[in-house]
Amino acid sequence: MIDMNALRDWRFSIDQQGIAWAVFDREGESQNSLGRRPLEELGAIVERVEQGVRDKAIRGLVFLSGKEKGFIVGADVREFEQIQTEQQVTENVTLVNAYLNRIERLPVPVVCCIHGFCLGGGLELALACHWRIATRDDSTRLGFPEVKLGIFPGFNGTARSIRQAGALSAMQIMLTGSMVRAGAARTMGLVDELVPSPANLRWAARKAIERKRKAKPIGGWKALLRLWPGRGLLASKLRSETAKKVREEHYPAPFRLIDLFETHASNLEGMKAAETRAFAPLILSETSRNLRRVFKLSEMLKAQAPKDLAFKPLRVHVIGAGVMGADIAGWCVASGMEVSLQDLNAEQIAKGIDAQKRLFSRKFKTRAQRDAAKARLIADAAGANIGRADVVIEAIVEKLEVKQSLFKAIEGKLKPGAVLATNTSSIMIEEIAKPLADPGRLIGIHFFNPVAQMPLVEIIKGTGSRAEEVGKGCIFVTAIGKFPLVVKSSPGFVVNRVLGPYMMSALQRLERGEAKEKIDEAARAFGMPMGPIELADTVGLDVCAHVGRIMGMAPAGGNKLDDMVAAGKLGKKSGEGFYVWKDGKPVKAELKAPYDKFEMERLGRELVDPLIRECERVRDERVVESADLVDAGVIFGTGFAPFRGGPLHFKANEEKSNIAVLRRPAAE
Repeated sequence: MIDMNALRDWRFSIDQQGIAWAVFDREGESQNSLGRRPLEELGAIVERVEQGVRDKAIRGLVFLSGKEKGFIVGADVREFEQIQTEQQVTENVTLVNAYLNRIERLPVPVVCCIHGFCLGGGLELALACHWRIATRDDSTRLGFPEVKLGIFPGFNGTARSIRQAGALSAMQIMLTGSMVRAGAARTMGLVDELVPSPANLRWAARKAIERKRKAKPIGGWKALLRLWPGRGLLASKLRSETAKKVREEHYPAPFRLIDLFETHASNLEGMKAAETRAFAPLILSETSRNLRRVFKLSEMLKAQAPKDLAFKPLRVHVIGAGVMGADIAGWCVASGMEVSLQDLNAEQIAKGIDAQKRLFSRKFKTRAQRDAAKARLIADAAGANIGRADVVIEAIVEKLEVKQSLFKAIEGKLKPGAVLATNTSSIMIEEIAKPLADPGRLIGIHFFNPVAQMPLVEIIKGTGSRAEEVGKGCIFVTAIGKFPLVVKSSPGFVVNRVLGPYMMSALQRLERGEAKEKIDEAARAFGMPMGPIELADTVGLDVCAHVGRIMGMAPAGGNKLDDMVAAGKLGKKSGEGFYVWKDGKPVKAELKAPYDKFEMERLGRELVDPLIRECERVRDERVVESADLVDAGVIFGTGFAPFRGGPLHFKANEEKSNIAVLRRPAAE
């Protein structure tokens, strides 16, 4: 047996009342994740508790986190790459499941205390415990994000979540990968008790052990849904809803989860064994490998924010209350900041503030929270709050002289250390900065529309921009929950630059008479979130035409794009572009017969080729620091098929596959 004093990732103790306390505090890490050593030590703790129970020295076990801001974020994704065969997967998973089964079978109460993130394997550990207590704190979130990595819960979380929360709730959180607050988890049955704060957890755990608390499985109609015929009807409904969001050939994991549920959910013990058999091939799949790469790329983007720079943005001032400026202001408020919104037109400010009600109602669940958010969004027509702001962002008309004039007028009003930024989408930062007394202070902070949905923000570094200002820009972007990408000031930066050839090439096909619906469907068949024609309508045809001219890609002579703009048909925002838009969706012609699958694959690959070639040029010109950052920017800035791992990664794999085919012996 391992010496409990020698544990590196856990602290274990037994108090005078015979309660064992297992505190997870992974060595050298800011968050707890379940890697090989923490799991081995968990096994040692289980063995020690079993011995203590037999000796009547232990009458209860409590799991807690030693981290201030989280319980367990899941399995250690970094270790997944060490697994090469299905047999290895099965052996590793079987060992962990044996630990969890032993925890579940302990004859004394086992309590799990949750504060902060309780995700994936962390939630699976919690579900193996007899009683779960969580804080009501807004930072406490529970969920199964595995589907975002091309897998589903593999530590018997499928069966245990269905047992405790019922098939409908459990399947929905597993299929979406969404996180739920503690209150919602309590309503579902994933959590049994709520306390106000982390300070209350130990006392509540002690009381639960004194009272020998043990959660009961879900009952009533929610339990019946895992039995036939309700199970078959639910599986059919889930399959249909999932197919509306993702394609099975691109993302097989949610469909395999539904298959697992439909076939085995009537016998939860049998479902546990079937879970492992279905899980093993998924974790080794190309889709899962690429989605794990995307996760690593997201961590790489977060790391662009320097940890050694003392800058904590709390107040933001946005100049320009149009759609983009107002939405930037709204998102900053939703992220907890105080924001003042300035515009020459007071009515425009009021309109911009009013437009944030939908975001606030979605982001905040109580009236008090929504009222507090509204109070943090301040109308400031005169710009009185510029001097209080930690970050000042300009989001006005895309004209160089107007921007230069504005920055020259406000430069002297900023407080020392405040970030000065433009949201320009096409003008060089060094050009805008020319009239400033301190041009090195200006950076670009380029958001994408819709602000609330797009995770990437480009941090534009002009030729004279100081590194410290760029670093502070990255800190600000991570503080509002976005991914910063540091980009050299160059035409189109990264996202618009690679999207330009993609959309313009598709529009040329349209000029030649190819059907817009066919073009868009081929792009979706490749894995893009929407086709290039629909994307042009969504971005705005006037914006597309402007970017095309800036980047020298606009079609020569008369063309459909210019004709549309001249006629005021600007796409989604005007109600008509290449498509007619109703209720926020494009009206598409009904398909008389399905498109040929192989033709769609060929056309889809051709459509993304201009984007991939431009990515290669961006890499070669060092517009960003590395090929990985090109991939990260294009995935999170354009939605480029995540399951393909990024455009440059996809191209490299494609070339490897072609070489492998050429090298095969003729007999094969």
